[in-house]
Amino acid sequence: MADNTTAKKRPELLAPAGDLEGVRTALRYGANAIYLGGPFMQLRAEKVGFTEETLAEAADLIHSCGAKLNVTVNSFAINSEIPLLGDYARRLKDLGADALIVSDIGAIAEIKEKCPEIAVHVSTQANTMNYRACEVYWNMGASRVVLARELTLEQIREINEKKPGGLELESFVHGSMCMAYSGRCIMSAYLTGRSANRGGCAQSCRWNYYLMEEKRPGEYFPVFEDEKGFTIMSSKDLCAIAFLDQLEEAGIVSFKIEGRMRTPYSIGTTVNAYRMMLDGRCTLEEARQELETSSHRPFSTGFYFGDPNQVATDSDGYIRDWLFVGSAAEDAKDGYATILTRNAFSVGDEITAVSPGYPGRPFTLTEIFDEEGNSIERSSHPMKLVRINAPEWLREGDLLRRRSDRQ
Repeated sequence: MADNTTAKKRPELLAPAGDLEGVRTALRYGANAIYLGGPFMQLRAEKVGFTEETLAEAADLIHSCGAKLNVTVNSFAINSEIPLLGDYARRLKDLGADALIVSDIGAIAEIKEKCPEIAVHVSTQANTMNYRACEVYWNMGASRVVLARELTLEQIREINEKKPGGLELESFVHGSMCMAYSGRCIMSAYLTGRSANRGGCAQSCRWNYYLMEEKRPGEYFPVFEDEKGFTIMSSKDLCAIAFLDQLEEAGIVSFKIEGRMRTPYSIGTTVNAYRMMLDGRCTLEEARQELETSSHRPFSTGFYFGDPNQVATDSDGYIRDWLFVGSAAEDAKDGYATILTRNAFSVGDEITAVSPGYPGRPFTLTEIFDEEGNSIERSSHPMKLVRINAPEWLREGDLLRRRSDRQ
């Protein structure tokens, strides 16, 4: 007799991408969905905005892997942009977008009126903090809300209990957090003329600051948070790898990783760690060790367990203990593989390879050959093809790292 019991659907793992390489990497390491920006209102620097042509290519690739494509349209709209949104939403739908991530309430209304068939996910920039707001967005036609990052697990549970039944909830689980409420910051606009709410954040909160007394212009006095410097406005990074089960129990159906401007290495290792954890393919300690290998600020649990201590602890706010040295351009064969270089490495280095579904696996580099087949001791130029000794399990697309020279 057939079992008609419906298995509980596991949360999706939603990964960022700033270019097609990022898309391929996120898919290879296990993302169920990708979010990226198009050419209009995408709230990130232009360099991570896809053209309509590359967006269509990304959509085909994403759908061929059984994943979904979410496109960000999450800048806060000005009057002249509202009439453009209907046609833009229809073009994105035709290009293959499964959903649009939108912040502005007027933009949501315009998109759903002019292109009702496209799914709308309410961006975290809308800072949705309660079930009544969720109900309003549901009545406007939104199918998902990306909750404000300032919510606790208990508050999320209550929202889930009281929201409309068909509305999905999404939350960030990893990456940079803004020092301002739900990212609504005017610091960059004030200091540089580049508005964070229009996609131009200069990350002014990460800068180093000094004190100047008004009658002593040009005399700068250091302000010490500790012996390593003053970074009190630089928030820690979010890392929820240890309590994904609690987020799922609270009602979150999509685990979102921040970072459309991050490198393919950062995207790949982060997605891989969360994928392994969700699938039970590694221990918590192994997952944490993998996350430590990507450049990051000190980790925090964010607001999920209450107000966090957000003071950074190292001199520039970042931990960079590992260096991305390249990616495999082919499967290893007969003990060798060609790799596309990114940073310098030398004979004698211990290289760690990251394969989908595995924590990093080390091997010692004993041979390097340049593009002409000459044996060399060190590769120091990025984006070159070199041949190295490699374990038989190394596969095309695997990411390679080594310990940083700073160690």
